[in-house]
This record gives sequence, C-alpha cells and structure tokens, in this order.
Amino acid sequence: MTAPVHDPTAGAGDLAGHIARSLERARHRTEGLTGSVDDADLVRQHSPLMSPLVWDLAHIGNQEELWILRNLGGREPMRPEIDPLYDAFEHPRSERPTLPLLPPDEARRYVHEVRGRVLDLLEQPRWGDAELSRGGFAFGMIAQHEQQHDETMLITHQLRIGEPALHRPAPPPPGPDALALPPEVFVAGGPFTMGTSTEAWALDNERPAHEVDVAGFWLDTTPVTNGAYLEFLADGGYDDPRWWSPEGWEHRRSAGLVAPLYWTYEDGQWLRRRFGVTEPVPAAEPVVHVSFYEAEAYAAWKGRRLPTEAEWEKAARYDPASGRSRRYPWGDEDPEPQHANLGQAHLQPAPAGSYAAGAAPSGARQLIGDVWEWVSSDFLPYPGFAAWPYREYSEVFFGPAYKVLRGGSFAVDPVACRGTFRNWDYPIRRQIFSGFRTARDGEL
Repeated sequence: MTAPVHDPTAGAGDLAGHIARSLERARHRTEGLTGSVDDADLVRQHSPLMSPLVWDLAHIGNQEELWILRNLGGREPMRPEIDPLYDAFEHPRSERPTLPLLPPDEARRYVHEVRGRVLDLLEQPRWGDAELSRGGFAFGMIAQHEQQHDETMLITHQLRIGEPALHRPAPPPPGPDALALPPEVFVAGGPFTMGTSTEAWALDNERPAHEVDVAGFWLDTTPVTNGAYLEFLADGGYDDPRWWSPEGWEHRRSAGLVAPLYWTYEDGQWLRRRFGVTEPVPAAEPVVHVSFYEAEAYAAWKGRRLPTEAEWEKAARYDPASGRSRRYPWGDEDPEPQHANLGQAHLQPAPAGSYAAGAAPSGARQLIGDVWEWVSSDFLPYPGFAAWPYREYSEVFFGPAYKVLRGGSFAVDPVACRGTFRNWDYPIRRQIFSGFRTARDGEL
C-alpha cells in the first residue's frame, strides 16, 4: 500500500496561505543569514567550495523570478542581463567572486521586488501554467530552493573565520530512555513502496513510487556518535588501509585526512570549531562533517557496512502494522519540534537517542534531521523517472560520481525534508552537514 495523497494545505488553511507561509519562512531565514554579517563578509568568498553569500542571495531571487513570474505567470524578465551571472551551471563557484555581481543593497532590492510581484501573483485566481501550478508545485519548488540555499549559506557561515555571527540554543537533552536504547534495530525483509507519486511538492528524483524488495537487515538505532568515531581514531583507523576502499584510501592520503573536518587535537583532547566557537568534541552527538569515504571506512572497521538507499528508506517509512509507506518515520503529519531537529532551530545535532516522538516503527531514531546520512548507493533514477520541470535539477547528476545522502540535517527546513527526499554529493565532500549510521545483514 502507498501513502495517501498529501494535501499541502492539510492543517494549514488554504493553498495560497500555505504557500505564502512557506515562502515567508524561507525569506525570514535568508534575511537572518545575510543580515548577520556586514557587506564585506557578504561579498567575500570564504572558501572556493562555496559562493559569496551575496551570490546566493541574488540567485534565490533570480530563480524565483524565472520560475514563478516568467514560467508560471508569463511575465516579461525583470533583469535579463543578470541571468547568466546567476546560472549555477554557467559559472563554477570558484569563479563567482570575479563576476560583476549585484552589490548587497541592489541584491536586496531585487529579491524584495521579485517577492512582491510573486505575492501579487499568488493573490490572483489563476496562476498560469496549469502543470506548474498544480498543487502549488512551482511555489513549493521555489520555497524548497530558497531553503536549500539557506542551508548552503549556513555551510558558508561554518566555513567563515571570525567571531560568531549566528546564535541558537542547544538542542534539548534526550529523554531518560535514551541510555537504554539497543545499539541496533531489526528491519524485516519484504517489499515496500519506495519514492512517491502522491507528494504534491516532491521533486522529480523522488518519483515515481515503485515497489522494492529488501532483505531483512540490522540498522544502528541512532547515527554514529562522536564518541564512537573517536574510538576509530584512537585505533589508528585513518592510518590503516584495510578499512578504506582503494578510492577512499587514495583520497585520504592525498587530502591528508586525519579526523572529521573542523576537528583539531590540542593538549590531549579533540576540539571542534562550530560557527566561530571552539569547544571540546561532544561524545554524545552524532558525528558530522565526514565524507562518504570516512563513513565507509568506519563501517568496515566495525565489521559492518553503510545501508543501501532502499534499506534506509524502508527503515524510515515502512509501517508493518498498516503495510504501507508513511511520509515520515512517525507518520504522515508534518514535522513538529518534538519529532526532529530541523530548520536551524539549533546549530548542532541533538544527542543520540533524542526525539523519541520521531522514532520509526522499527525503533530507529533521528532518521530525519540532525545529520544527513551517507548511504552506499550511487545517485540513480528510479524506474519510470521523468525529468521535470528541468533536466538540471537531477538528471545531469545521475551516475556513479555521486553518492546519496538521506534524512536531512539540523540545517534543513521541513519543506525540503521528507522520507522520500534525496540529496547527493561527491564522496569526498565534508563541508556539508553529513554523518551516517551503519547496517549489517542478518535475520532475527
């Protein structure tokens, strides 16, 4: 059985109101990320891996104009001369500081004017292109796009050197049952529905729903913690090629990897830098800022492996009681603060075992939020995949060069995170908010 059709207005009033709130939430976050630093920081490139923050800001507005005002609403371009500057495929990130980008004040005015026109269109009884407007898809795509760039800008804030510019409270402590959780849970074998054909704002790579038969397996109850990863370091895991794939070992050597990104060893203890603050590595938190190769090596050292993408999704969505796939581990309702660490409410993962209300039927926790989880699968299309509304969102990335990440992170907004959502990146990437959990074959 598949999940029922998800109505994006359920519990949120009319569709236009739901769209407006999703867009406003994204814009409020964008303004916080760009308004927390001065203009010099906005135009500076803090790492060749990332764009200047001011590029992300204007790109958000340019994509909103392109898809909502032009493609959906049929409006004439506002600033056609800037389109090439903010085409993510035309200029690699390392080159973007050399472009004649809109200066900060002009970028702010541009995105503000675009948003005003979008809200005017939203008030109209008909929005334009019937396919793009179905279920408010184009608006939902743009809300997700802005939140994805907000996560990108948060990554840039983490790379930024200087005094802390962002502040959030620490996550709440886990419940008293966290210490008694089993180290792993069993996910029974059999078929389940993977992907979706009913989620109104799902992106093309999540579609269509299809049946996958997964053998029974064991999965870590929580993501791998810093404390567990420290044991791998202490045992010389970074110096032993037995645990690394040939590609992973070559990268470890050439890049000089010795620990997760932002970790340093000083005066007999491991420290990490987190958004301008240097602090001892907290043992109870899920490890973050590790590459696929590091995750793979740790799993081999433990005598385990990374889960496949299908295994991860079955653990996160399949409900054996009803025989269907749910939208989230806890059910079909949208995430609330008691379910998961999402939306930049905190600037770090919550301790392992947190969010009992967000547990999957198997008992696994924190499958949504906290850290993106590397899985072993390459980023490939589902059977019956059709690129829509443009090839460059997913199709051009399919193949063995990219590995899949699932589940979102503390930096992901709920609008861009669900049980079917797929992320992908090169296996060497570490600046992203990436962690993992391990699996093993076996039956009860």
